[in-house]
Amino acid sequence: MAFVYILFSAKLNKYYVGACTNLERRLYEHNIGHSTFTATGTPWELKYTETYNSLPDAKKRELEIKKKKSRAYIEKLVAQNKRQ
Repeated sequence: MAFVYILFSAKLNKYYVGACTNLERRLYEHNIGHSTFTATGTPWELKYTETYNSLPDAKKRELEIKKKKSRAYIEKLVAQNKRQ
């Protein structure tokens, strides 16, 4: 199983989109500064997830979201997730 996830940093007022196979571990890594890009935004809060059968499928979706380059699109996904 693989995941696409969206994190939010209130400190930076930014979203981060990623894909992984172990969501708990990846969130932990982001919050301890393991990733250079996310180190300055701790604490990161998990706002959205999608589940996939394989990591390549999840990475394809991650790229789809990133290519939109749209905060509005990301916020729409997060808002839809809250209603479910």
